[in-house]
Amino acid sequence: MSARIGHQAESRSEIDIELQSRHHDGKPSINGTPHSQGGAPETQLPEIPHKTLKLLSSGFSFFVAGANDGSMGALIPYILRNYNVGTSLIAVLYSTSFVGWVLAAVTNSHSPKFFDIGALLAIGAVLQLLSQALRAWQPPFGLFAVTFFITALGQAYQDSHTNTFVSTVKGAHRWLGFIHAMYGLGLLVAPFVATPIASKLSGSGWALFYLFPLGLSVINLCWVSYSFWDSLRMIPRTQEVNGETTATTGKARNRSAFKEIKEVLLLRNMWLVGLFFFFYLGAVLTSGGWVVEYLVNVRHGNLANIGYVPAGSYGGTFLGRLVLAEPTHRFGERRMLLLYICICFVLQLIFWLVPNLISSIVMFSIMGFFLGPCFATGVSVGSKIFPKHVKPAALGLVFVIAQAGGAIFPSLIGLIATRVGVQVLPPIVLALIVAMGLTWAFVPKAPSHVD
Repeated sequence: MSARIGHQAESRSEIDIELQSRHHDGKPSINGTPHSQGGAPETQLPEIPHKTLKLLSSGFSFFVAGANDGSMGALIPYILRNYNVGTSLIAVLYSTSFVGWVLAAVTNSHSPKFFDIGALLAIGAVLQLLSQALRAWQPPFGLFAVTFFITALGQAYQDSHTNTFVSTVKGAHRWLGFIHAMYGLGLLVAPFVATPIASKLSGSGWALFYLFPLGLSVINLCWVSYSFWDSLRMIPRTQEVNGETTATTGKARNRSAFKEIKEVLLLRNMWLVGLFFFFYLGAVLTSGGWVVEYLVNVRHGNLANIGYVPAGSYGGTFLGRLVLAEPTHRFGERRMLLLYICICFVLQLIFWLVPNLISSIVMFSIMGFFLGPCFATGVSVGSKIFPKHVKPAALGLVFVIAQAGGAIFPSLIGLIATRVGVQVLPPIVLALIVAMGLTWAFVPKAPSHVD
């Protein structure tokens, strides 16, 4: 679940980040062509072939991730009833997703030294297609849980490298806002597809929903393969340096990757941004994943209708990422994000303390609007305070830390709900919002960049 789930799509400052900035490191180029020996000036961004097509493909890949993640809240009640499992076993689904993101983090510093960006994005698309094909079959619960690992691994490859690629283009804050808005659109659409299928088809018919993300995954694979065709390849073992051809061994590439990981782990700012995302994705995925069960059991809503409630929040997220991107960039990312977090705190407090179904739904939806810009804004700030040569690895690790929050806290709700009920949802989400604000307050101000 991307964060994608985690999901993971937001206001953007302009980011001058190179997907692979060093000449000798064997990493892929952002445009499928070798790096120039002299390099571009610091403020001059390289020309990217088929840029618009690649950006649209990037946005669609985030839409696919959102359509996957957005279905979880609507489908949890049917998963519980049809697999005849308790809420504690839902934790297994979130945990396997987290393992997928961890594996991606471990391999993300190594894989770009062997595969160019097009190949990495295609690998991510193939993994997502495979997982959706397995789910549509409605496999045994054990294999169903494994599909969440496969999906997360595929999303992690696409999300991290897409974020890094998009942040290299001119007006990056707008394009990052676009791709993360597309994730929000996927979140919005999913409940409107999942709920009618699950509520109207008896027995295991709910699993037919996965034919929808399966079809999207096919389009995703075809589109990314076509638009990134110029970089759909492995990195050659030989490269030209100062007019001489030199060989790069796998051992040398691995040493370089481990050195990069060590440097990233020592970055204080990486841990600060990572903790912010840890609590942010924890709050988003916990509330989105359990709100239907909460409103049915605590607010006594009708399951067939309440299944659409996550769409309200996801619609807010989609609009927030489009509408708030520019003002957040214009008036200061740190200041505006703190304001949004304070507003979300008040909205969540009302959601918890006012025992009214309609009020809860409205507060939940508005909160999605103000949480919308958080992800892209965090990536924007992180991209400018991380050292340039380790930005891809640092962002990849940040996404993994985020997914840890997205796995731990929804799982925690499931374990606690087994004993005391799902009414623990609002105070836990409220605490996560407070933790978001505290960690964001310690993130240093990003230096300004010239567009």
